[in-house]
Order: sequence, then structure tokens, then C-alpha cells
Amino acid sequence: MYDIKALYEADSVEDAVRLRLKYPEAQIIAGGSDVLVQVREGKRAGKELISIYGIDSMRGVCYEEDGAIRIGSLTSFSHITKDPIIQKHMNVLGEAVDMIGGPQIRNLGTIGGNTCNGVTSADSASTLHAWDAIVELTGANGIRRIPIKEFYIKAGVVDLKPDEIQTAIIIPKQSYEGYKGHYIKYAMRNAMDIATLGCSVNVKLSEDKMIMEDVRIAYGVAGPVPMRCPSAEAAAKGKSVSMDIIKAFAGAVLNDINPRDSWRASKAFREHIATVLAERCLLESIRLSGGECDE
Repeated sequence: MYDIKALYEADSVEDAVRLRLKYPEAQIIAGGSDVLVQVREGKRAGKELISIYGIDSMRGVCYEEDGAIRIGSLTSFSHITKDPIIQKHMNVLGEAVDMIGGPQIRNLGTIGGNTCNGVTSADSASTLHAWDAIVELTGANGIRRIPIKEFYIKAGVVDLKPDEIQTAIIIPKQSYEGYKGHYIKYAMRNAMDIATLGCSVNVKLSEDKMIMEDVRIAYGVAGPVPMRCPSAEAAAKGKSVSMDIIKAFAGAVLNDINPRDSWRASKAFREHIATVLAERCLLESIRLSGGECDE
């Protein structure tokens, strides 16, 4: 038996907020792919849980009135991968979350749980950073939306108030329209392992496919939280599609990232693969956008 004090089940967002206020020490549980492991290991012994898994209004992908893409926080990884809106506008997100765990985990795990964990290795996190995602949080005082880069405070800690739950992730229309992206996860066992390093790059090419009008790059495990690389983005934005620029872009990521030594990989190795993945991701994003670059 799991050693928990109580399990409360919310049937609506409002009910979840009420339960958060009533039981401030309780742990939110969605799909449970992470929390239940912690419970089984005894790390949540005697704790209360608030399940939000039954709130169907927090599932699915749709357009908002302004054309933004809304991803409900309880949307499973499998749903995201197969969703036609995701496949049309930001297929790279579907590819990224398809690298999380095995099929059972992808059917159960949710995009909200993956981001609320606050871990830098989350495959969705770096990709969402590259899409300038907005996190929607709902609490007693209503709804607030913040950029995902502000949502991550430090390793394992996100900007979630005691009365709040994450209800959606929003991708503004100007952040996805005209962009193509690619994500590479470097890991020892691919999907069945957490990332040693994850790199996600989006590019928007000019009409003639000769100029990179905008480039966005984000990493996981290159620092304590998922991060963008402004130096690299500046090195490529507005520049011609050429190997010289692409290599300068890849080299510039070293100005921004700060990976650590761990048993999985040394800092020096992570820095090396960061430049390699940056180059490969940008080249593939250019190809997906209809551009060409002689290697």
C-alpha cells in the first residue's frame, strides 16, 4: 500500500483551487508518472495528494481567438504527438515529447506535469522555451500568464503560488507562424533515459529562403533550468543562410550555457555536444523550412 495520508479528487479547476487553499501542504498529482514513483519510494510518506486528473477541461489542443495555440496542462504526451494542430504548426514539440519514457509513460504523463516538475532535463521544456511559450496559472485571484522562462526559478522550483494550478500552455501566433524547428535529445538510451543534453532550434526564413529572419535556440541540462541562448540567436538573426554563420551560431552558445559535471557527462563534454547539436538542429530547421545550405 502507498503510505499517503489522504487523496482528494478535484472535478473542476475551481474545485482544485479550493482544495489547494484548504490543504496547502498537499501535493498536486496529474498522471502520476513522477509523483507515484516518489510515493512508492517513501518520499511522500504521510502526505496528502490532490488529484486533478479528472478535470477534462484541462485536456486537448485548440486555437484561441487570436490564433494562439492552447495546450491544456493535462494533455498527454501521446495526444500532443498525434494532434493535427501540433503536427501542422509545431511538429517538433510532438517529436520532443515522443522521446519521453516508453509508450505507457507517454500515454499517462502530461505536459503540465513535465513542466511543473521544474527539472532542466524535461524534453518538453527546452522546446517550449524555443517557442516562446506562455504558462497559464489559475488561482484564487484568477488567471495569470507568464513567459515560460520566468516560470522556471531554479532547479526543481517553478513560479507556482500555493493556491494555483497550471491550467494551460499557450504558444502565441507570432511565435509559431512561419517557423520550423528541430529537437535533438542526446541520451545514453534515447527515449528510455533522461537527456544528457537537449537542444531545440526554431528558424524563420525570408521568402526567398536566403536569410534567417529569426532564430531561437533553447537547451535542457545546459544549466540548472532550461535556457535560451541570446548570444547565439543574435549571431544568426538577420544573417544569410551559410555554413560560416551557422558555425558562428553554434560556437556562440558557449557564451550562454553553464552545464555541470555529473556522473552522466562532464561539463566539457556537454559543452562540446551543445555546439554540435546547435549546428545540426539549425541545419535541419533550415531544411524543414525549405532552405538549403551546402555543408
